[in-house]
Amino acid sequence: MQADPNRRLFSLPGFRFESGAVLDATLAYTTFGTLNPAHDNAVLLPSWYGADYHGYDFLIGPGKALDPAKNFLVATEMFANGFSSSPSNTPAPFHGPDFPAIAVRDNVEATRRLLVDGLGITHLAAVVGFSMGAQQAYQWAVSHPDFVAAIVPYCGAAKSYPHGIVRLEGAIRALTADATFAGGRYTAPPVKGLEAWSTHWVGWVWSQAWWRKELFKPQFADLDAVIASRVARDAGRDPNNMIAQARAWQRHDVGATPGFGGSLEKALGAISARVLCMPSQTDLYFPAADAEDECRFIKRATFRPIPSLWGHSAGSGGNPDDVTFLNAQIAAFLAG
Repeated sequence: MQADPNRRLFSLPGFRFESGAVLDATLAYTTFGTLNPAHDNAVLLPSWYGADYHGYDFLIGPGKALDPAKNFLVATEMFANGFSSSPSNTPAPFHGPDFPAIAVRDNVEATRRLLVDGLGITHLAAVVGFSMGAQQAYQWAVSHPDFVAAIVPYCGAAKSYPHGIVRLEGAIRALTADATFAGGRYTAPPVKGLEAWSTHWVGWVWSQAWWRKELFKPQFADLDAVIASRVARDAGRDPNNMIAQARAWQRHDVGATPGFGGSLEKALGAISARVLCMPSQTDLYFPAADAEDECRFIKRATFRPIPSLWGHSAGSGGNPDDVTFLNAQIAAFLAG
């Protein structure tokens, strides 16, 4: 991968994953802005599925929700994204399919160490997260209530529910059915499996209404072009990395945090941070109804759905109207 001068690496010697595995891990991150003397202007941006720190570019800058002139922004990259410790870049005995199972809580703990030990931060003004970044935002509020003043989880949920787990399983099985995958010990890209994987995701990332209204035009001429674009994007990705993050997504549940006895309701009820919950009204990954149900248990939650036909992608910055809505709502919430 091409070196990025803005990306930094934080060492995590002897990091113990929730699974019990221990390895010398690395967390990739970048920062924007300056930490003020009071150390109270830090905002965390945890990465989302398959993304790096650029996933929040549309929220960062003068006149946007997150202005580096006011906030110290810390953008972290999840394990298995190819830059932080991943199946693709970790030597034996944890290379490829032997990489430890990852929990969202593992990413939160790695980031906590970065903030405290690496950056001298013991308080976050906010955690703003999209998709799997939203999972991390909820986990921060549950695991470290005194650390976080506010969270903005959008297009995400505090738990992966059965339908979403099955959806991800379908994608994983499509990829691993390619004989070239060889149980994760491939010596060449499993091209057919990757094409099947990509086609699966194309059918879920946007809403049914988006397809019915053919909102893929004029960017794409037809359906084949949409699929081809996704296939081309995923072709260069490492399958073991993709699966490792998908497994972490599947198993996430803040109710499984130690001390809550497996109760989602108790974990959400313990959140003391202010919460701006913004599902996309048409999200097929994280349905708005799931987010609304979770908000019933959070004491200081504001439920504000994104009025979009763009499904899950309403949160990824591709549609100008959604970008305007997210910047306005997040800015107002953080100012409040």
